[in-house]
Parts: sequence; structure tokens; C-alpha cells
Amino acid sequence: MNMSLSVSRWTVAVCTVFTLAFFWLFGPVNQASATINYGEEAAAKAELLIGAPYKYGGISPKGFDAGGFTQYVYKEAATQMNIPRTSAAQYQKGKAVKQKDLQFGDLVFYATGKKGKVSFVAIYTGKGTFVGATSKGVKKVKMSSHYWKERYIGAKRLIK
Repeated sequence: MNMSLSVSRWTVAVCTVFTLAFFWLFGPVNQASATINYGEEAAAKAELLIGAPYKYGGISPKGFDAGGFTQYVYKEAATQMNIPRTSAAQYQKGKAVKQKDLQFGDLVFYATGKKGKVSFVAIYTGKGTFVGATSKGVKKVKMSSHYWKERYIGAKRLIK
């Protein structure tokens, strides 16, 4: 006994279209969503400003000081956060973070003047580095270098 099922090309085409439409509407492709890691975005924004000059009291790419730099980056990045102007005032905000737990975008604080008093802030950019407005302009720096290591005070997380 030889049985064969006769199906037209039109029927196959219609079934294929319905199957594709079903998977397109209800499959995983439709459920994709985009998320922003605000810390990574802030760190990336900071890195884009490497090379900007230092200027005492500076708050723009024409010239930054430490607090003006971090304030500018947090405001201009996707976080759009308004943070205080000075490094000392910024140190009063956020949640304290241990150095081993640093994440992109965390603020790192240093005493570059009077011992133990916050006078410098920068943005953590991963792998033990930060970007900040040093006296030689905006630079990427290793936190483990002798100068910075001995002046480290702590870190804060302002980005949730």
C-alpha cells in the first residue's frame, strides 16, 4: 500500500510564513532589552577627556581641577548626576567602597596636600586605574604607583 500526501507549494509557503511570524512575535528576539551600566559609561566619558588641561577652579574641557572634572563627567555622562563641586564635598556623598570592591565609575579620593585631608578625586576606570585632573592635565593613572598609593584615602559609590 503506497500512500502519499499531496501538499501544494502554496500551503507550505503559508505555513512557513505563519511559523516565522509566530516565532518573531513570541520568541526571544522580541524580548531583548538594552541596559546601560552607568559606571562603565561614566568611566568611558572620563577617558574621552584624557589630555584636557589642568586649570585651578576649572569646570570644563577648556581646563579642569579634580572636583570640577568629576562633577563635569557625572553631569555629562548618562548618569546626569549633580554632585558637589569640590573633592572634599564629594567625599561626603555616596556609599563607602573598599578598594578591592571598586567598580567602574566609583570616585577615588586622595590627600595630595595636607596629610589625611581629601584634596583630590578621580574616577575609577578598572584594572587598578583612575582618570583624573592632575596638575599635568587629565590623565589615566595607576593607583599602585608610589605617589598615589601612599596618598589614598578611600572610595565612594554614587552610582547605583
